[in-house]
Amino acid sequence: MAKRGRSIPDRSLRVADQIQKDLSEILTFELKDPRVGLVTITEVQVTPDYAYARIFFTTLHDSEEDIKETLFGLEKASGFIRNQLSKRLHIHTLPQLRFEYDRSVVRGMALSELIDQANSQRAKDDDGEK
Repeated sequence: MAKRGRSIPDRSLRVADQIQKDLSEILTFELKDPRVGLVTITEVQVTPDYAYARIFFTTLHDSEEDIKETLFGLEKASGFIRNQLSKRLHIHTLPQLRFEYDRSVVRGMALSELIDQANSQRAKDDDGEK
């Protein structure tokens, strides 16, 4: 009997990494939609059957309006993007693309700012005690 347990997740990760790399190139060099500006693909998650891929992205501008417009542009261009992806990626099932804005970067920056504020307050408190 063939061993399947360890190779399937590894292959899924490799496929997700390849999709991320190819998507970055397609968005940078081939997509001409003005609604999609500077987009960074932060992560790709592929379902085990390769039917769907969740694409997480960030943008240079974090306003809600810019995010909605970028998301709308990516969704409208998903057919073109999938077509270009099919020319680069040779797997049996090409996943449907689902784009989601990655809020983890914004949350991380907010948390970092809070930590910096707490540290500066602590330093002021320590200086006052001396």
